[in-house]
Amino acid sequence: MLSRVANTLYWMVRYVERADNLARLIDVNQQLLLDSERLDSERLRGFWQPIILSTGEEDLFNSLYDEAGSSEVIRFLSDDTRNPNSITSCIGLARENARTVRDQLSDDLWEALNALYLFTRSAEAKHLIASDPPRFYQNIRRSSETFLGIAASTLSRDEAWEFMDLGRHLERADKTTRFLDVSSYLSGEEEGTTAASDGLHWSAILRSCGALGAFRALNRNITAHAVVDFLVFSRDFPRSVRFCIDKADVSLHRISGTPRGTFSNDAERETGRLLADLNFGAADDAFSGGLHEYLDSLQTRFNRIGEAIFESYVLMPERIEGCLVDAGQSLSALAAWQMQQQQQQ
Repeated sequence: MLSRVANTLYWMVRYVERADNLARLIDVNQQLLLDSERLDSERLRGFWQPIILSTGEEDLFNSLYDEAGSSEVIRFLSDDTRNPNSITSCIGLARENARTVRDQLSDDLWEALNALYLFTRSAEAKHLIASDPPRFYQNIRRSSETFLGIAASTLSRDEAWEFMDLGRHLERADKTTRFLDVSSYLSGEEEGTTAASDGLHWSAILRSCGALGAFRALNRNITAHAVVDFLVFSRDFPRSVRFCIDKADVSLHRISGTPRGTFSNDAERETGRLLADLNFGAADDAFSGGLHEYLDSLQTRFNRIGEAIFESYVLMPERIEGCLVDAGQSLSALAAWQMQQQQQQ
């Protein structure tokens, strides 16, 4: 498989998953906002700030908006095309990636993604964002789930599928940690105290992951430790960090053909290390040094895995460097290209 095609398929699915999870992330805050009867303008700003921080776009948001209220944040994260990580922008980038590898996709899959793209640019979507945001996010979530379901039903389990599945699970693991981190910001105190006593926050986070029913089947009470244990360390729930990293490890070894438990490149080595830590970890580990710090360290490791995937299967430094030198081009072009790819993660 061409590295360009692999990278395109990987990012196509990551962008769809990112849009789906962003809709879920906003829904978390909206549910929590409904549970807060009175918030002045300063507290309201602080209520939405975690969402902006979690996307890494706080500087861009501050340059575009004077206030950080509900309407401004919803617009910025939903349909503001000036934000490269808004839902509308992510779906647009996913469709553009799909267009360039149209021959690798089934007709049904292309039609599902194209329909989602047209919806995000429609008058109906603008109306829903203004008048009924939860319904807009529900449509995004259902359409994203439809896209992934069609992909699972119509694509062969070859290298193309493995790169798509790799992108989906790596993006999902990252966003699950960001769901959990919302409570760290909102508590305003140490992660294990106020958040643990406020079941509303943790219940909303579970609902955003579609995890409330599965969690209730195993746990009677909603506590901070139980939720973190479930969403980070569960071996069975499909949105837990541990489950996603395990699936990413499977895809990487199927792509390279090396047995699991060994590694042939940095991507497999980084993923294997993280999976081992998660296999033998527990919620106490997450809280011992602070939940926010633990989640932040996981996000850093996800980024390292993404960089290693790019370097192993797309960049191929020894080949790219030789081509640039032969062509008499500056290696700064390579550095700029690599930086652009890393900023997308």
